Amino acid sequence: MTYTFLAAGFEEVEALTVVDVLRRAGEPVTTVSITDNPGVMGAHNIPVTSDNTFAGVDFNDVTVLFLPGGMPGATNLDAHEGLRQLILKCAAEGKVIAAICAAPLVLGHLGLTEGKTCTCYPGFETELKGANYTAALVEVDGNIFTGCGPAAGLELGYVLAERLVSKTVADQLREGMQYNKLKK
Repeated sequence: MTYTFLAAGFEEVEALTVVDVLRRAGEPVTTVSITDNPGVMGAHNIPVTSDNTFAGVDFNDVTVLFLPGGMPGATNLDAHEGLRQLILKCAAEGKVIAAICAAPLVLGHLGLTEGKTCTCYPGFETELKGANYTAALVEVDGNIFTGCGPAAGLELGYVLAERLVSKTVADQLREGMQYNKLKK
């Protein structure tokens, strides 16, 4: 199960694009509010109702933890101690940890970017302690997946779908969603 964490001020495009791509790929995804309220307001005042709240999930079936960016969404994720402990536990177990835009700062603050090749939104690279920062659209280094911002949402979704489902399915999604035309 992929868990996507929503905090007040999250970047809607990043969160929902990745969720959409993964669901199209057949990967089960649950959106999780980090508060006791399933309703979460995005950075651009788009309200989203999450599937569950952090307290309502036992996280015993984690495949991926996904952190969308946006501000103050990323700093709100970083301030949630329960989420921080879950990330550390899952990282130690080799689970995929994905973060996009400003959210890789959470991984940096937890020491998970040390020695990893990562990307993030420009200006947040100083938060990626010990990382090899590239400014690429998407970077994958072992179990750490990072994206640089809203435009990376589709590609991050496809890269995750490739890891979780198959390259064939990811390629079919790229074709069916007309993504391949963007590269021409």
